[in-house]
Amino acid sequence: MHTVWKGSISFGLVNIPVKLHAATESKDIKLRQLHKECNTPISYKKVCEGCNKEVTDEDIVKAYEYSKNKFVVLDDEDIENLRKENEDKAVEIIDFVKLEEIDPIYFEKTYFLSPDTTGAKAYALLRKTLEQSGKIGVAKIIIRSKEQLAVVRVYKDTLVMETIHYPDEVRSVSDVPNIPDVNIVVQKELDTALMLVEQLTTVFDPSKYTDEYRTALMELIEEKKANNTVTHTATDKKPLPDNVTDLMAALQASLDKTKKPATRKRTTTKTKKKA
Repeated sequence: MHTVWKGSISFGLVNIPVKLHAATESKDIKLRQLHKECNTPISYKKVCEGCNKEVTDEDIVKAYEYSKNKFVVLDDEDIENLRKENEDKAVEIIDFVKLEEIDPIYFEKTYFLSPDTTGAKAYALLRKTLEQSGKIGVAKIIIRSKEQLAVVRVYKDTLVMETIHYPDEVRSVSDVPNIPDVNIVVQKELDTALMLVEQLTTVFDPSKYTDEYRTALMELIEEKKANNTVTHTATDKKPLPDNVTDLMAALQASLDKTKKPATRKRTTTKTKKKA
């Protein structure tokens, strides 16, 4: 499992060397875009709208747009210095709370935590402590130069860390339009709905849920492969520009011109005397 981050978990004076691994992965089927005429993959270029020309990564700087078309440019050096100041490779647990106190809207991404070489005992201690207390740890961590809020909890005998949104990143429900009044529900309709919920209530089993669209799409792709309904890119070789062709012709002509003519056999002294 690929390590995405390496550091430590700390709570109080306890320090646990750990590694971070992505706990989830996207299973989306990625589709490429081809040119309909020749089946060549489409590529996207970075183009400056002002100069109307393509730019490279070296030509690009980062900036913050504080109002319409007004920017503060940030040098790479500025960002790097700021990153170094905050690059403490530690998951610092600052509070312990109950999991049910955090609404799922706050959760962002899940990572597995594994102990580093010398961290097995302290790792086991934190795992046991969380299990017996029934609490989870609220922590701060810096990943890719960004400070994030996170929680540390136990999942199937493994410590997991889940990044969570800061409160100001969760939009206010008062901004959601067209929310109906709670008093418009008729009691008879509510009773019927509750009965339906009761009939459909079961124990959560994640293995019973599948992405039917992804399965059907993959089956379609395999069917087309089996029927040899496949498309090949017209050519992998790009045509040489005229100037390159001309250069190759000029080089070949130069080689031909500098070739030495075949040398005749030198007449030996014996041959001359015979004559």
